[in-house]
Amino acid sequence: MRSVEIRERFLRFFEERGHERVPSSPVVPYDDPTLLFTNAGMNQFKNIFLGLERRSYKRAASAQKCIRVSGKHNDLEQVGRDTTHHTFFEMLGNWSFGDYYKRKAIDFAWELLTKDYGLPPERLWTTVFRDDDEAEELWARILPRERILRFGKDENFWEMGDVGPCGPCTEIHLDLGPGHGCGRPDCGPNCPHCKEINDFRFVELWNLVFIQYNCREDGSLEELPEKHVDTGMGLERLAAILQGKDSNYDTDLFQPLIRKVEELSGRAYNEDPTPFRVVADHIRTLSFAIADGAVPSNEGRGYVLRRLLRRASRFGRKLDLHEPFLYRLVSVVGEVMGGAYPEVVEKGEYIAKVVKAEEEAFGRTLDRGLERFAEVVREVRAQGEGVLPGEEVFRLYDTYGFPLDLTQLMAEEEELAVDVEGFQKAMERQREQAREASRFEARAGLGEGWKVISEGPSSEFVGYEEERAVAAVRAVRDAGDGMVEVILSHTPFYAEAGGQVGDTGWLRAEGFLVEVVDAQRAAGEIVHRGRLREGSLERVPVEVIAEIDGGRRVAIRRNHTATHLLHKALREVLGEHVRQSGSLVAPDRLRFDFTHFAQMTPDELEVVEKLVNERIRQNLSVWVREMPLQEALKAGAIAIFGEKYGEVVRVVEVEGVSWELCGGTHVKATGEIGFFRMEYEGSVAAGIRRIEALTGGSAEKADREDRRTLSEVGRLVNASGREIVKRVEGLLERVRSLEKEVTTLRRKVAAGRAAELAAGAVEVEGLKVVAEWVDAPDMDALREVADQLKDALGRGVGVLGAEVDGKALLVAVATDDAISRGVRADVLVREVARSVGGGGGGRPHLAQAGGRNPEKLGEALASVLGIVRRILGEG
Repeated sequence: MRSVEIRERFLRFFEERGHERVPSSPVVPYDDPTLLFTNAGMNQFKNIFLGLERRSYKRAASAQKCIRVSGKHNDLEQVGRDTTHHTFFEMLGNWSFGDYYKRKAIDFAWELLTKDYGLPPERLWTTVFRDDDEAEELWARILPRERILRFGKDENFWEMGDVGPCGPCTEIHLDLGPGHGCGRPDCGPNCPHCKEINDFRFVELWNLVFIQYNCREDGSLEELPEKHVDTGMGLERLAAILQGKDSNYDTDLFQPLIRKVEELSGRAYNEDPTPFRVVADHIRTLSFAIADGAVPSNEGRGYVLRRLLRRASRFGRKLDLHEPFLYRLVSVVGEVMGGAYPEVVEKGEYIAKVVKAEEEAFGRTLDRGLERFAEVVREVRAQGEGVLPGEEVFRLYDTYGFPLDLTQLMAEEEELAVDVEGFQKAMERQREQAREASRFEARAGLGEGWKVISEGPSSEFVGYEEERAVAAVRAVRDAGDGMVEVILSHTPFYAEAGGQVGDTGWLRAEGFLVEVVDAQRAAGEIVHRGRLREGSLERVPVEVIAEIDGGRRVAIRRNHTATHLLHKALREVLGEHVRQSGSLVAPDRLRFDFTHFAQMTPDELEVVEKLVNERIRQNLSVWVREMPLQEALKAGAIAIFGEKYGEVVRVVEVEGVSWELCGGTHVKATGEIGFFRMEYEGSVAAGIRRIEALTGGSAEKADREDRRTLSEVGRLVNASGREIVKRVEGLLERVRSLEKEVTTLRRKVAAGRAAELAAGAVEVEGLKVVAEWVDAPDMDALREVADQLKDALGRGVGVLGAEVDGKALLVAVATDDAISRGVRADVLVREVARSVGGGGGGRPHLAQAGGRNPEKLGEALASVLGIVRRILGEG
């Protein structure tokens, strides 16, 4: 049975039994900051279990895309080494939200497995929680009791967290037969002997979770008013069983990818399956994660993707695939999975571009990492050791992206072991530093020193409708350096959020005035920070007039709506993969960070700017409304990945153009923006681009300044209009030609000094020594002089220095006589280079170095005689 049919049969089975067929949520969670990736089918229903959300249906079924690479469900190190672990997999699941419970869940599962999928009933076993008599009795209607086993909390009890919904579970296992597993007569599900040898006779097929309790903080359990069912079955394992395969990788989900890798590498899968499995697994994960909005980077989920790509690339090298190749597998993922998940086909070209760019970048990093690995191996062997130090293994992991298992493989090839314990300690130190940072942030909160002025509700934001409000003062404190902080009952001041800066303005009362310079959120409060211009904190009024700087708010509104227009234009010009990853909305400028894999071309920038300005000229209406989150998302509103949204969200719509979830302030119509002008486009991180832009008066001012500058340049070069560019290009070409001539002359002058330098040599114990500064234009010229100096010396050494582009350059030469007496160019230049804050190396006859302190070049050259004398004395 093909995997396409297995998936469809599951969904159709439950659909025919009153279940809503729910689409898979993205693998990048948009509304759960606690998750890096969606790792279970229940993730999208979490708020239902917590009692925070209700749906229009009480039964559901889905095939959920899942990624498990970190945290509790970390399968990464096993992937490729066995036949069942994956970083990307599909979870087939059915749910009941306060509808049917244990009996129906068990009956549904049994019917589907034995009738629709045709699994032999005599090969099915089940496990239940040790205290769940009800589940055992329900199974006893179907199975002999000797095939119903009880286990404890570790195996058969599910918990969402330390507190919250939880309950017992029952797992259905399939007996693969006596040819598998430990061979013991008492072998059964969860067999510890099978676990020891990593070969299981009984494999878990389906987990049915019965959510019936709420776990309190003290660990006690209370019955929930509504009981739920949450089930999960891995498609990959089920496909292997129904297709009669011993390995998930032998199914039609993986074989097309493995055959493509065989084609690219010219190697056979059965020679060494592990690299093929790693590559096939990881390219699935990369394709789905990138399709759903993630990009490789150095933090968060982006770092996970980068690690996966690097791991796959490194295993590719074991198949002699040294050039980028993973991107060529993206289309195969689309062929296999596109029917169920069209996004991997629709975004296939983009995914391939991102993967290829990352592969090319890693190729360079990998080469440097391999050099470092080779150095460590040499150092270990020189010390007569046989173990790679844990600190060095962690450095390879942290700096060069080498996962532990890859370093272990490379070490095995060198017949060396790895200090895994030392690696884990180094890893834990890094984690502890991160935890300390988190603990500090948690402690910070509102801080201390607050003086309560009045009691009651606080920090209600009324600034969407009002720019001025009479508000009660709830609390104040001295913030130091002449600054105070104030919390009000309600306020028109927008606190910095979503990239929009906080408002400024004034808090006024008789004999009391605070000039507010910023508004921030802290511990759920809006904190007004400002300078106390009149009055004192000893006599704080009960009420103040809170008034924002209206002109500044107008400018901020222009820029915020402009970011929405910019976001939409970027998605239209570059593709739907563009997602906001950061922003700054200030009164004088806007900054917008977004996901994209390449520098924008001048044509793309021009089209984007043109689109934004067209929509400004159209004076489109801007509407703001509140609606349920799910309704907004279904209607096409764009959410920011990683943001946490409530059940009801604020949606900002630019008429016929854009829908975004946004809490910021906006213009009423796009015409108020006036004019949009892009100032800069560049990279801020791998896969993240940034645009800086101006609107309104700021954009017009910048435009005038540009025209003034162009006019001044035209006057200086005696040209106007389009002739200015031609005239400047001609002048630049002339400058380049003259610079070339000057460099040539400097080379000739420098080269002519060799004989003069040799004549001024100082003799030290029979060796001629030269240490001089040379006016050389570059390192090539300096080496040329040094070569000629070596010939002119006959026997001796020379060290020449030059300052080029604010850096110190050094070249050392040594004749055969000098080398035979221990005075080598490479040794000499390394020691001299320390004085200029640098380093270098080379060969015994010729070596070079550089340093960041050219002002110490004289001191460095003066040290040469002493170093030569010391070396000769030691010899």
